[in-house]
Amino acid sequence: MLTKRFLLQQHGTTVRTEMTAGVVSFFTVVYIVAVNASILADAGIPYGTGVIATALAACFGSLLVGLWANSPLVIVPGMGVNALFSYTVVQGMRLPWPEALAAVFVSGLIVSALAFTPLTKQLAATIPDSLKHAIGAGVGLFLAFIGLQKGGIVVPGSSSIVALGDFGSAHTLLTLATLALTLALYVRGVPGNLLIGIAAGTGLAAITGQLDWDGAGTGLSLAAYGSVFGAMSFSGLPYVVFWTAVFSFVLVVLFENIGLIDAQLRLIGLPEKAARSLQAGAVSVAASGILGTSPTVTAVESAAGISAGGRTGLTAVTAGALFACAMPLGPVMRLIPDSAIAPVLILIGGLMLQGMKDIPFDDLSEWLPAFLIVAGIPLTSSIVDGMGFGFVAFPILKLAAGKRREISLVFAVIAALFVLNFALPFI
Repeated sequence: MLTKRFLLQQHGTTVRTEMTAGVVSFFTVVYIVAVNASILADAGIPYGTGVIATALAACFGSLLVGLWANSPLVIVPGMGVNALFSYTVVQGMRLPWPEALAAVFVSGLIVSALAFTPLTKQLAATIPDSLKHAIGAGVGLFLAFIGLQKGGIVVPGSSSIVALGDFGSAHTLLTLATLALTLALYVRGVPGNLLIGIAAGTGLAAITGQLDWDGAGTGLSLAAYGSVFGAMSFSGLPYVVFWTAVFSFVLVVLFENIGLIDAQLRLIGLPEKAARSLQAGAVSVAASGILGTSPTVTAVESAAGISAGGRTGLTAVTAGALFACAMPLGPVMRLIPDSAIAPVLILIGGLMLQGMKDIPFDDLSEWLPAFLIVAGIPLTSSIVDGMGFGFVAFPILKLAAGKRREISLVFAVIAALFVLNFALPFI
C-alpha cells in the first residue's frame, strides 16, 4: 500500500530506505523542539506548552508536505522567524503573544493565497538577492547574539552596551564547554550533532550540580496546552503594528521557503514537487498560529534525510509521526538549561552568515543596503527595523547611481511601507 501511495517504484526507492531517511531527518532536527520552546518562553508562552505546540506544528507540517506534495522535506517551526516572533514582535513591538499568534495565522492565510497562484515567485523575484542574503545573515547575527546572552558570554555593560561575561561562573563555563563540543561534532559531520550537543550539555550541567530539577517530574499537561491552543487574539486587527508584524512574517516565510524548497528539490532532480511543497508549507504557517507557535518553514536539515535516500513523502510522514512521539518528552526537555541551548543558537547563527558570500561587494548600491540590514537587525534587536534600513536605502542608492530600472514598482511600494512604519511613531 505504501509503495503505491507514495509511488516508491517510480522514484527508485523502497519503504525501508524512505523510513530510514525519515528517522535520520527527525534526529537531525528534533533539537528544534527544545530550542523553539525556549525562545517561545521568552515571549511569555510557558515552556511545557511550547514543547507541545512545536512538536504538533512539526508533526502537522511534515505530514502535510508528505501527503500533499509527496515530498521528502520536513517542516518545523523555523529558527530566525521564531526570533522575529519573540524578540521583535512580542518584546520589541509590544504585541501580546496571543495577538502575535493571530498575526502568524493571518500571514499564513496570505502566504497560502499566494502559494496557490504564480504570484509567490513573482513577489520573491522583486526582492534583490543581495537583500535576501542580508536578511538571513542579519537574523543569524541576531540569533548568535541571543545565544551569547543566554550563555552568559556577553552581558549588559556598565559603561558600554555589552561587556564580556564572567568566565569564572559555572553557567558560562558550561556554555563554552558545550559550544566547543558541539562545534567539534559539527565539523566532523557526526549525525545528530546538535541533538548530541544539547544532551551532552545537559549531562554536564547535571554532573556539576547546575541543573534545575524543579518541575522535572511534571507530566505532559494537555489541560495547560489548552490555554495556548487556539488562543489567538484579533484585537490588534485595526492597528498598524499588527499588520507590520503580518507583513514581516510574510516576507521572511516566503524567502526562506522558496529558497530552501527549490534548492533541496533541485538537488535530487525533483523540482516539479516545489509548487505543492510550498503550498503545504504555507498552510502549515496558518496552522502554527492555531497550534500556538511561531511560523513553520522547510527545515535545512531535510538535506540529511535526502542524503540518506529520501525521495518521497514517506520520508516526511515518518519524521512527522516521530514528532508526535516526542511530545511526552516535555518533562525531560524542561530540564535542558540555557547553557545547552545557547551553543546551538550561536552555531546556527554563524551558519546563517554563509549567504553573505553571494552579496556583490563590487557594487556599492547592492552591498551597502545589505550591510545596513546585517548590522541593523542585531544592533536594533529588531528584524523588522533592520530590514527597513536596507529596503529604504536600496532605492535611494539605485536612483543616485542612475540605476532606476533596477527598482520594481512592487519593491518601491514595500520600501514606502517601511518608511511609513518608521514615521508612524512620530505622527
